[in-house]
Amino acid sequence: MSQDQGNAQNRKFLAESPSQSAALPPAIRIDHLTKRYRDQVAVDDLSLDIPAGSIFGLLGENGAGKTTTIQTLLGLVRPDAGRVEVLGLDPVKQGLEVRRRIGYVPEIPVLYDTMTAEQIGWFASGFHPGRGGSSAAFEQRYLELVKGFDLPLKRKLSKLSKGMRAKVSLSLALAGDPELLILDEPTSGLDVLVRREFMESMVDLAGSGKTVLLSSHQIGEVERVASHIALIHKGKLLHTEPLDELKAQTFVLLLTFSGRDHAEGPPTGSPVELIDAADSPRQAQWLVRARDRAACESVRRLPGVESLEVEKPTLEEIYIGYMRGRRPNQAPAPSSPTLSVHVA
Repeated sequence: MSQDQGNAQNRKFLAESPSQSAALPPAIRIDHLTKRYRDQVAVDDLSLDIPAGSIFGLLGENGAGKTTTIQTLLGLVRPDAGRVEVLGLDPVKQGLEVRRRIGYVPEIPVLYDTMTAEQIGWFASGFHPGRGGSSAAFEQRYLELVKGFDLPLKRKLSKLSKGMRAKVSLSLALAGDPELLILDEPTSGLDVLVRREFMESMVDLAGSGKTVLLSSHQIGEVERVASHIALIHKGKLLHTEPLDELKAQTFVLLLTFSGRDHAEGPPTGSPVELIDAADSPRQAQWLVRARDRAACESVRRLPGVESLEVEKPTLEEIYIGYMRGRRPNQAPAPSSPTLSVHVA
């Protein structure tokens, strides 16, 4: 079994664990969150639940509001409206306790470059006292993590590569054994191999019962590891769903028509919901939502359809389709019985 196949099985397990997730409250609850900076709306009435034990991918373009949302979860930004709850805590009132219980990896880690990889673990352990006030457990776990990443302990951080620094930051975030790990574009600028190793370590973490919130525009990597995703555009939530369900019920329809005048989308009332459409005089490509391929085949019954190909899109294609959302005014369903769209 390949690593990607193993990740897909783990992702399916995380998304299909109703007995565990139903018994637990969401790790994160976002309720009508709004944040403005002067006349700019960064987050616009965002509501979202992130299940405990999931790897949750937060996808959106630069400026979509992902980082502002994360800063609100950390208690670093106060919302203008709405509220958030992290591990049952209110970050506005209990921000310090929230930050003690989570691990956080920003896009650009701020590290003390004059320290070595070993020294920064000792330094950070002072902020994470365990039982009896001892920080030994944090430091020991940190050393195990950096050794597992094969990092040079005695080398100054200023001499480490960007990939090594990212691994130091991840080790610091994990050393406190957090219930929740929040990653904000953690693999930006890293090479392909380091990105893959970094992301696949998230699968192991979620498999141990932790929750991972991953904000990224590296869509292929999110697709490889995430159990759930949310699509955000200009601060608004476009769609959220377990990833396997989203992929199972989203299709690309490639249509050829007999003439230039043809339907611009599935008719209202059909079992196919249009997400995005790209048309040319005799051809069309529709990204659609349907319960299965049989529902997609019903489009063959539309007037003028000469051929239909049904394909499965990648998460990147789904993401782009939701972002563009080119939905023409849909025509009503044809009244003629011979043209009606029906799936037995």
